[in-house]
Amino acid sequence: MTVGLSVFSQSNTPIANATPGTAAQPLLLEKNEGELRTRRVHIDKSPTASSQFMLKVSPKNNGSQYLVAGTEEVAPGATLPKHRHLLQDEIVLFHSGTAHVWLGDKERDLHAGGLVFIPANTWISAKNIGTEPVLLTFIFSAPGFEDTMRCNSVPAGEAPTEITPEQQTECAHLGHAESAIRPEQPKQ
Repeated sequence: MTVGLSVFSQSNTPIANATPGTAAQPLLLEKNEGELRTRRVHIDKSPTASSQFMLKVSPKNNGSQYLVAGTEEVAPGATLPKHRHLLQDEIVLFHSGTAHVWLGDKERDLHAGGLVFIPANTWISAKNIGTEPVLLTFIFSAPGFEDTMRCNSVPAGEAPTEITPEQQTECAHLGHAESAIRPEQPKQ
């Protein structure tokens, strides 16, 4: 599935050229500012929520040691695949559209202004069930998952490379996450 993002312009360099371990730098960002990334091509045709996302706050972007935040636009009919974060809580804020959200043993439709709190180790999935894009902001309680996101993507403007299911699992490990499509395999 190919989903385009027309609302983001790109700034592919980290915002403050921050180095992890340095003091966090304050940020004032417009919606089109941040680290725009393009998802790699899944050779097994497994779904992605969108073709691009933007990282705004992270250790590499501004030196934040406690939070990660970014934005994404999910096209009508697109799905955020079922996954969980093993160490970080996450908040997702919906700014437009309508999404059906599965969270642990709960599910419901959420609209613009809706919020999802996802405790660590809780399965989450969502689908845009409306006719307009779902613009969302994601916020993680601690760094980590942005490493998975970077591993599964390339800087915007670069040609996306293919990624195998095994590489996707390796990427998930970087950010302490697990996909229901590719659950953790026992170590031999």
